Amino acid sequence: MMLKVEAIVREEKFEDVKSALDAISVNGLTVSQVMGCGVQRGYKEVVRGVEVDLKMRPKIKFEIVVSSEEWAEKTIDAIQKAAYTGEPGDGKIFCYEIKSALKIRTGETGYDAIQATN
Repeated sequence: MMLKVEAIVREEKFEDVKSALDAISVNGLTVSQVMGCGVQRGYKEVVRGVEVDLKMRPKIKFEIVVSSEEWAEKTIDAIQKAAYTGEPGDGKIFCYEIKSALKIRTGETGYDAIQATN
């Protein structure tokens, strides 16, 4: 079974999360800069003396496809520990089942498509 782990974390936690994933030998990942808000609905900031309600916060989104539930658990645990500050806005981690995968270059599918090869 292939699973996709998707994590949305604080921008300042990018290097910590990347290092944690490297430490457990995660082979491939996709990273995007995104904007979003959670339950707290953003924050208020004073800009030129006027309070402004900012609904969206800049975040980093990690997307990782893994080959088993064991790898999903290891990946989620590493991200959670590296991204944690204890403050609102630390982010969220989601895990989805992947129906199929295809490596464009080789035509490999399923498990073979997500394994590291030369």
